[in-house]
Amino acid sequence: MKQHRVSAIVTCYNYAKYLEGCLMSILNQTYQDFELLIINDGSTDNTDEVVARFLDNEKIRYIKQNNTGQAIATNNGIMASSGELVAFLDADDLWDPTKLEKQVRLFTRDTIGVVYSRIKFMNEEGLPIDKELTKKYYTPRSGYVTDALLFDNFIPYSSTVVRKECFDKFGMFNPEYKNGLDWDLWLRISKEYEFAFVDEPLLTYRTGHPGQLTSNMERSVHCSELIFDRFIESNPGIVPKNVIRKALAYSYCSRGNLLRKIDRKQSTKLFLSALEKNPAEIGAYVGLIKNMLSI
Repeated sequence: MKQHRVSAIVTCYNYAKYLEGCLMSILNQTYQDFELLIINDGSTDNTDEVVARFLDNEKIRYIKQNNTGQAIATNNGIMASSGELVAFLDADDLWDPTKLEKQVRLFTRDTIGVVYSRIKFMNEEGLPIDKELTKKYYTPRSGYVTDALLFDNFIPYSSTVVRKECFDKFGMFNPEYKNGLDWDLWLRISKEYEFAFVDEPLLTYRTGHPGQLTSNMERSVHCSELIFDRFIESNPGIVPKNVIRKALAYSYCSRGNLLRKIDRKQSTKLFLSALEKNPAEIGAYVGLIKNMLSI
């Protein structure tokens, strides 16, 4: 296996209670050719105290900054990194010990830009949760994935390892988006690079704890619209028009479902818009029926 140096980036903001486990899951990797950059994004808890226990490890670089948000904090980590590959891990999540070993070996061609994996779930206390991602377009895919990515973001952020040159060509995370940061980046990278995945859950994602970001539904919808529209406008002809129509219909349905409980009128409009784009979109009919029955 060709040796690639990996830069693992952890950004943290008041996640000290989870940080030790996160860092240990990186340091205990079976693949050891990596550096670990910890970006403290203006934490006000005992993050310094937790990190201090690790600072005698020569692999670790600790960067402190004022709070700027995840996008800028992560971008600062990317700019400070020295590896050929860059990996991300949220401070409350965990990597499987074999994650880097299994993913690095898939960078067999220069055209492969991102390698990701399946995920499994745990609760706030770190106990396993029997949960699966069952949405239609969450099925992992490899190769050139732009068409599929337009429908949904099936690439878990903290499961990814990215060829660093991708950031040089297509930029980093856009701080304008408070939701969908990674989806926007994957779409841009997918224009030129292949994606590959390990068909195993190499990331354990923590869900349900109070400190976790709860996305504002309207903000999420707005960001999704911006990302989708800007990508299509900036890349005319990159996908067939019929795929765009189907993706738009699916997107309208997803947004309609999100808005059902807070704005039923707008939700209904979105389902109708979905049918205009794709009369065969079953999800739109289901959504309209639920709205009429107030489900």
